Amino acid sequence: MEKRCFADVSRETMPTGSRGGALNTVFPSGSDGSGDETAEVVPNTVLEAVFGNQAELAVRYHDLLATQGVEWGLLGPRETGRLWSRHILNCAAVRSIVPADANIVDVGSGAGLPGIPLALARPDLHVTLLDSLLRRVRFLELAVGELGLADQVTVVRARAEQYIERYDVVVARAVAPLWRLVEWCGPLGQRLVALKGESAEAEVAEAAPMLEQRGLTARIVRLDDSFGGLAIAVEVVQV
Repeated sequence: MEKRCFADVSRETMPTGSRGGALNTVFPSGSDGSGDETAEVVPNTVLEAVFGNQAELAVRYHDLLATQGVEWGLLGPRETGRLWSRHILNCAAVRSIVPADANIVDVGSGAGLPGIPLALARPDLHVTLLDSLLRRVRFLELAVGELGLADQVTVVRARAEQYIERYDVVVARAVAPLWRLVEWCGPLGQRLVALKGESAEAEVAEAAPMLEQRGLTARIVRLDDSFGGLAIAVEVVQV
């Protein structure tokens, strides 16, 4: 059974125009697939507000995604010009609804989204990055090593539906429809946080019969990504 959907629909709004600030990430001509040099400018104050003293590591993770992440086929080249807004900061927004010192698992982690941004933004968390594809697992191991996160982050190669562990929170992004995530992730923990986009309401409605049958409830949470946009998450918990 194929479980991964590569379409990223977790961002509701895409901020446009100049935002100003000190960090200017410039990509070589053609790296975004357009043939033009592109830049995404993120104020240092934003990175420090989100990642604290781990801001430099967040920049290093960004660079890994823009290079090896694209070269290894984990992200499309068009994503390099919007890694902060569409991916890293979008994922880090979930930090506000994850309890302190939680043990979390990122199901279908792929390039480490949302698990690595969460680990960088919340050093108190213990994060497991779960993926079944060897190429992705090798990238995750590379990223964890490069960022010095081995004491906080564990990489596991397995399919979610075959993995037997329990966590405080299960997180997922661009993996599968909500009803299927509930099926796969139910045994992993009683709280699921799934990053979604404008499809969130439709997915919650579609999953409603299953949720009621299992004694679960879902709420849609809109989270400020600190960069002018919203991250939309569906939180599923036991009634």
